[in-house]
Amino acid sequence: MSTSMTKGSPLKLMLQFALPLLMGNLLQQTYNIIDAAIVGQILGADALASVGSSSSVQFLVLGFCIGCCAGFGVPVARYFGAGDHRTMRNYIFNGAVLTAIIAAILMIACSLSCGQILHLLSVPDDIFGNAYVYLIVIFIGIPFTLLYNYLSSILRSVGDSRTPFMFLGFSAVLNIFLDILFIVPFKGGVAGAAWATILSQLLASLLCAVSGVRRYEELRLSRRDFSGLRRICIRELKIGFPMGFQMSVMCIGQLAMQSAVNGFGSMAVAGYTAATKADQVSVLVNNATASALSAYVSQNYGAGKWKRIRQGVHAALIQTQCLNLMMGVGILLLRRPIVEMFLANPPKEVIWYSNGYLNWVAPCYLILGALSIYRCAVQSMQNTAAPFIACMIELVMRIGSTLFICSLWGYTGVCIATPLAWIGAGSYVMFVYYNSMQRKMLPADCLSDTVKG
Repeated sequence: MSTSMTKGSPLKLMLQFALPLLMGNLLQQTYNIIDAAIVGQILGADALASVGSSSSVQFLVLGFCIGCCAGFGVPVARYFGAGDHRTMRNYIFNGAVLTAIIAAILMIACSLSCGQILHLLSVPDDIFGNAYVYLIVIFIGIPFTLLYNYLSSILRSVGDSRTPFMFLGFSAVLNIFLDILFIVPFKGGVAGAAWATILSQLLASLLCAVSGVRRYEELRLSRRDFSGLRRICIRELKIGFPMGFQMSVMCIGQLAMQSAVNGFGSMAVAGYTAATKADQVSVLVNNATASALSAYVSQNYGAGKWKRIRQGVHAALIQTQCLNLMMGVGILLLRRPIVEMFLANPPKEVIWYSNGYLNWVAPCYLILGALSIYRCAVQSMQNTAAPFIACMIELVMRIGSTLFICSLWGYTGVCIATPLAWIGAGSYVMFVYYNSMQRKMLPADCLSDTVKG
């Protein structure tokens, strides 16, 4: 059943919506961690490094895909909140067309430039071959990644976060099974792990498509919904492309960090990979609450309920900061087991690199939480400029910190680049949000007087 978020307790709605998302994200990260753990435990530290050496590129492409798909879901949620199902279905169809086009372009472009990308990242020669094989398979699976994220975005836009979670859980279990099957009996190496991941994503996509059409009458498209292709696609691109580009820009900064880490050798790459796998759990926690908030704000924006938007943002902020506090403390306490999860007998050098990153980043998860919530709130009110500016601030600070601080403090420069970027971008979007809400909550006559004055 689809859910309207324009009525009822904001905190309760947020919890009900965010919990399946959170569990799904944690589950997705769990099988990503298991994916890396199987590679590290069975194939060794070099194989783990070869997978991790290109992780920033994967996040760059994946971030663009997730951002675009989330953007395509914003007008769907808006028209669902307004009760205009015909226009909503029109946007769903045109969003699917855009998703297919973007998938084809990305797959071809990324596959053809795979080798050049790894050279730009300064991937060490001893792991270059495995890194190339792993990355090319991931690029071939881009259409599957986009399909799942688009269908999930549509389901969440109509208030259903449980269905994507259920099928993601099924595909996660399948991914683990396929990992072991492709790596051990089939001896597929790192390529086997990549194939297991993309095949699992394909299955999750197909299940979401079939279930969505069967369960929700609002999502059943007819011939009359296949109209206004150019007009609506342009509108969706104005929302989806900035969101996709925004997430990609965030990852460009991580590319600079990854390149710097690769320059320290394979042990540094292995330690950094283990640390960032754990670090990503917190990122996904924040993304879950932000996705719930996106649907909530978009629906209430469509209904013109500004007071409820403010209440929902406060509820989301409480949720995500409580979770971030627990995640930060948990990761700091489990630094050594985190490394041992990926390597049976990790060298001291690998442990040093992993701990160095987590010691700086984990205490700053509360800053990341505030950044995620306020940026999502502003974006869901169809302000695409402010989140983009925040993203550019984050990019400049990541690259600047990596380049200049690394020259003075070495690996420590990589570690502190991320917290500094969060502080800069978070400060900006918080200012924009409170300024916008202050203007929206003012009575019309007061606002008029303010403008005149």
